[in-house]
Amino acid sequence: MIERSSRAECSCIREPWCGREPQWPKRCCGRPRGRRCSHVARARQRGAVLAIVLLLSAMLLVTSAAWFEASLAAARSAVNVRDYLQAFHAADSALTLCARGVIGSAGVGVIASQAAREPAQWKLETVFEAAAATPIAQWPGSVRAPQCVVEEWRIAGRPNARAYLLTARGFGKNRESQVWLQMQLVLDGNVVERHWRRVAARPF
Repeated sequence: MIERSSRAECSCIREPWCGREPQWPKRCCGRPRGRRCSHVARARQRGAVLAIVLLLSAMLLVTSAAWFEASLAAARSAVNVRDYLQAFHAADSALTLCARGVIGSAGVGVIASQAAREPAQWKLETVFEAAAATPIAQWPGSVRAPQCVVEEWRIAGRPNARAYLLTARGFGKNRESQVWLQMQLVLDGNVVERHWRRVAARPF
């Protein structure tokens, strides 16, 4: 009974346990002071650590998603570049072979022209498909063989020269990946002039 009354009459129980005043005793009623404060501090520290861990996890997830999207974009870009280069080389090879055929008079079909202006029959899909030659039976990895069309070109001021407009089309792995190339070929006696250019926009 005496022990219970002494604990009940202990005044320091009513005071805060986390006090930092130097005049407070280190022990209160036989128990060390500040024990309750240490538990609260540890709980607060655990809460702060959990928030930091969650924040770092969210940052890692966002970074991983960004890297994944960047990897997909790089892969798609690499595939597009590969298709373009494949179609470009196919069209360039067809253009070179057609030019050799015209220079050597190898019986390459030529679309005649009566007007002294730049030919434009190659822009018509029906005309192009009907007159196109395939100097290469099949280009590896392409959906179709490269094509080439030769049109006669009458140049004003050079009546003795034979001029032609060569248009070639190369394909990638699908029909949408196409590259169009052109060459202005002029034969004036023993002089051969070549003017190469690329068609930026597909005609059809």
